[in-house]
Amino acid sequence: MILHQWLAHIERQHAQPIALGLDRVREVSRRLGQRQHCPVILVGGTNGKGSTCAMLERILLCAGYRVGLYTSPHLIDYNERVRIDGRPADDAALCEGFARVEAARGDVPLTYFEFGTLAAWEIFSRRPLDAIILEVGLGGRLDATNIFEPDVAIVTGVDLDHMDYLGPTREDIGREKAGIFRAGKPAICGDAQPPASLLEYARSLGSVPGDTASHNLQLIGRDFGYERQEGQWQFRGRLGQRSGLAWPALRGAMQLANASCALAALDALRDRLPVAMQDIRRGLLEVELPGRFQVLPGRPTLVLDVAHNPQAARVLAENLGNMAFHPRTWAVFGMLRDKDVGGVIAALKPRIDVWLPCSLEGPRAASADFLATALEAAGCRVGGRFANPAAALAQAQAAAGEGDRILAFGSFLTVAEVLRARAPQPMANGENFD
Repeated sequence: MILHQWLAHIERQHAQPIALGLDRVREVSRRLGQRQHCPVILVGGTNGKGSTCAMLERILLCAGYRVGLYTSPHLIDYNERVRIDGRPADDAALCEGFARVEAARGDVPLTYFEFGTLAAWEIFSRRPLDAIILEVGLGGRLDATNIFEPDVAIVTGVDLDHMDYLGPTREDIGREKAGIFRAGKPAICGDAQPPASLLEYARSLGSVPGDTASHNLQLIGRDFGYERQEGQWQFRGRLGQRSGLAWPALRGAMQLANASCALAALDALRDRLPVAMQDIRRGLLEVELPGRFQVLPGRPTLVLDVAHNPQAARVLAENLGNMAFHPRTWAVFGMLRDKDVGGVIAALKPRIDVWLPCSLEGPRAASADFLATALEAAGCRVGGRFANPAAALAQAQAAAGEGDRILAFGSFLTVAEVLRARAPQPMANGENFD
């Protein structure tokens, strides 16, 4: 099978799109004989995981290491999820990985994410890598990535999201996120006010915040942190201060916190993966991650952001407020129905003049009518109801003035469709398996 056939196949192997638990994936991993052969960094958190992973990858690559990175979801191509030395895996490598997992699983049903996680590890295990970075898919404790043993684990932050799976409160979610911590291994937390459940779980592993004599839980603002300076910033960690650092190339107010988590993790691995100041500076300058407060060139300004929960929406609102003045902001708005639509609208209502709700594909998607009803109930101006993000984007581009701003946000699916709508069309007779 070629890649798009494999992806269709693995999507059918489990009755549920999300089924948390480690028994299935651990059993198939055992059958595959999967072993760890280099340091593993496991990154979880409600928001900021992708940015932190991208910074870790780029800094390590600048230091000359060979790096495997597994993230999700993807924007355009599935290949984006599995990166080797900064480049997406090719179709052949992915198909070989899927084939090995399929041969080993027998009658064990695997979800799409579980299948992909095992296949990514198969690809990594056949490369002479110096480090592997894994991004948690959902939660942490029962996420498929958690079958591997991290040499350092990061929780970027804890907020309300995926409550149907992780629990209704921040305390419930914090406990699930903390499940990636390991006894005797460094744990990094980028939440300035972490839930008590996360701290209690760390204590149960023998990690006491502030105890600098052992590898334990490090909290931002206490054990490490940052200070903004004119045109640069300073990182403070257990190894001392690093001054004169370049601002990360990723835009947004939260990126210094994400960068600090990455540097704290690298400090914890300094004996195995030492990096120089020049590697850190260059890595922060070169890092790229589409869809995270991404501002595209042209007029009117187009801003892309995958923000899909209230915490991310509040950060997006702050970032929009820090931009140059724009007379009006038009929002191409598509979300999944099981998200906190009202919370996202409330966070961004002061920053958006005209909302253009659009339907997305898939069983979890909110319809344009559903979103428009929520917007009207919140007192927002709705400029129409659209079948898809591309149609909403076309309306925004036709109505917006040259000095205006168009924002496309609410889901990875929304940003992906807007990117596709702006991309050059494939040549005639050419197949596109996106």
